[in-house]
Amino acid sequence: MNVGIEIGGTKLQVVTSDASNTITQRFRYAVDRTQGATGILATIEQVIGQLPETPESIGVGFGGPVHWQTGRIATSHQVNGWAGFDLRSWFAERAPGASIQIENDANVAALAEARQGVATGFRHVFYVTLGSGVGGGMVVDGKLYHGASPGEAEIGHLWLVPPDADSPGQTIEQTVSGWAVDRQIRGLLPQLPADSVLKKLVEKSPDEAAAQFLHPAYETGDPVAKMLIEHVGSVLALGLSHVVHLFHPDAIVLGGGLSLIGEPLRAAVRQALPRFVMKAFQPPVVLLAKLGEDTVPVGALQLAISRQQ
Repeated sequence: MNVGIEIGGTKLQVVTSDASNTITQRFRYAVDRTQGATGILATIEQVIGQLPETPESIGVGFGGPVHWQTGRIATSHQVNGWAGFDLRSWFAERAPGASIQIENDANVAALAEARQGVATGFRHVFYVTLGSGVGGGMVVDGKLYHGASPGEAEIGHLWLVPPDADSPGQTIEQTVSGWAVDRQIRGLLPQLPADSVLKKLVEKSPDEAAAQFLHPAYETGDPVAKMLIEHVGSVLALGLSHVVHLFHPDAIVLGGGLSLIGEPLRAAVRQALPRFVMKAFQPPVVLLAKLGEDTVPVGALQLAISRQQ
């Protein structure tokens, strides 16, 4: 039995698979950030304890920079208590004899989409996740690209406005992560007319993520939803232009919760990208992730199996 785990800033997922790599069990939990890493580890330990057998291999996609060679966590930008934690040793104590591999979650998601998702058939695949944070991963010929440890393609931390003595600056993650877009939407609400579809949808469900209403509002022709999607697409395209200039991927895959905006966001990125790329370069294909919430767990399973081979 193989186990794939996603440890994110908002959710924890654990899946198991059989010898054919078919998912056989699923466990999903919301992350209580007030409990920190301790709460997440307690939940994982509970799940492992109720599995019918000890896992042969465990693959983990972690939401933050990871020392992938050692399985030690560098840090988490969303949940306290992870910095310096030796996650591989922790798993080894609870699953003796198992092969344990730990990677950044965007790397793992990139592996999933390149091997089993929308980007199968492409040699050079860059994946960007738009969720509670903004991260990236690169796959070349079916294998993860690794630079110096920790961290890999941290596209979310590219500066849009560099910091200086008078300003903290602004990064891509601070502009187009799910939480950043939520803040932008809620900041605009007081200025919107009473008949704004976006305003009505957000105010009807005030406790839910505002960004999820961009697509339905866009479908009705809401001008503010259209403007925000185009803005997100343009900012993201600017960040991805650096990826194109450095790595020349054949395909770029948009994933994470914000990618559920769907075709309007993909089209906005695809339209904006050529503006920021050298004229001599052919912009890569821009695709929407196919595996949905399974992206990181499936990639984690792929990671586990790869290390067995």
